[in-house]
Amino acid sequence: MKVVAVSAIALSLAACSFSYSVIGMSDDEPEVTGSISAKTPSPLSPELNEEDWRRAKAALGVALDPQGPGTLVSWDNPGTAMKGHFTPTSAPYVKNDEICREFSAQLNGPASSVLQGHACRPSGGEWAIKDVKPAKAAVKA
Repeated sequence: MKVVAVSAIALSLAACSFSYSVIGMSDDEPEVTGSISAKTPSPLSPELNEEDWRRAKAALGVALDPQGPGTLVSWDNPGTAMKGHFTPTSAPYVKNDEICREFSAQLNGPASSVLQGHACRPSGGEWAIKDVKPAKAAVKA
């Protein structure tokens, strides 16, 4: 009888489980990974630092001004030797209650690039680049 009772207890305990916490394993702590990406200050290029982008953004605002003639506006930062210019490539238009305009951009620094994109701004707000990509190469005849 003792064998049956011990077997019954052993079988009933075999289906049970228990849990315990491991010290240092807490969901309250943020997960740390080895790949942390720093946000670049400029949507144009990771080569532009915060001051480069401040100067470029000011030139972009002047170039895209819907009241202006839509001419080339240059910028430069003597501290980093970065420079460039913006040229509007479309007339201003309204999209989603914002004034938008397409542009081309030339960036000159350690590496030069030509970009195209469009930016929009709410009435009275600042211009925000909505998309930007490398400009298509001109087709040679």
